Amino acid sequence: MVIEKQRPGVPGLPVLVLVLGAWAWAAMQVTQVADGPDAAAAFFKMAVPVGVLGVLILKGLFMVQPNESKVLQLFGHYVGSARIAGLRWSNPFYTAIRVSLRTRNFETKHSKVNDADGNPIEIGAVVVWQVRDSAEATFEVDNYENFVHVQSEAALRQIASRYPYDGSEGKDSLRANASIIADHLKDEIQERLARAGVKIIEARFSHMAYAPEIASAMLQRQQASAMVAARRQIVEGAVGMVQDALAQLSHHNIVQLDEERKAQMVCNLLVVLCGDRGAQPVVNAGSNYQ
Repeated sequence: MVIEKQRPGVPGLPVLVLVLGAWAWAAMQVTQVADGPDAAAAFFKMAVPVGVLGVLILKGLFMVQPNESKVLQLFGHYVGSARIAGLRWSNPFYTAIRVSLRTRNFETKHSKVNDADGNPIEIGAVVVWQVRDSAEATFEVDNYENFVHVQSEAALRQIASRYPYDGSEGKDSLRANASIIADHLKDEIQERLARAGVKIIEARFSHMAYAPEIASAMLQRQQASAMVAARRQIVEGAVGMVQDALAQLSHHNIVQLDEERKAQMVCNLLVVLCGDRGAQPVVNAGSNYQ
């Protein structure tokens, strides 16, 4: 495994000034003897060597942008990485490969996968990442950007297959526990990219839905579940209201009811409180016991 090591080189601006000064000095020397018999000899002995040496030295200059790394190689051998921003200089025979250290993000394709219950769903995610080790990103994988995309989609498929889209109470599901499962997705992607020198900053679901072929049926099931839950809450509230009504009647001694009349009152109150429509009152003009 190739691990990044720092090789920042030396500041490039003094080297540039030195080379330009040497060229200017050589030009002045040649100009001074330009009309003499030694002009040609001075040109080949002074100007040519200084010019060639200056070009060779200038070849070692390279620019490092902020949040960028230059991976340096000497005849195919990794020698180090330069991360200090600015104009730098190193061995002219080094080759420099640019690697961006900026934070990047991408959205995976909407993948179709079966959840833990076997239901086909469509799911997508947004992954935020950056290069942590420029040497690993360059030499351990062929194309680290494509590697990040492919492994992220593979991890997304694997995570989606572990959980149901809609789970029962006490069980994690993709829809109800998206933030928790997204953290598991981040860890899964990071584990896959450990050798690529890439750090996963964040992974969040961007799309989640049942596949079109079962979306209508699942929507009906969700509506039925919501209706049952609402009915259960209505019944619980109605029972509490009936209990309070009976307790208040008994406490204030407003009316004495036998068990049969209590049962009738409970039945009437539950019908009124749990019905879908407003109750239509019927006035009884006779005795309650007729």
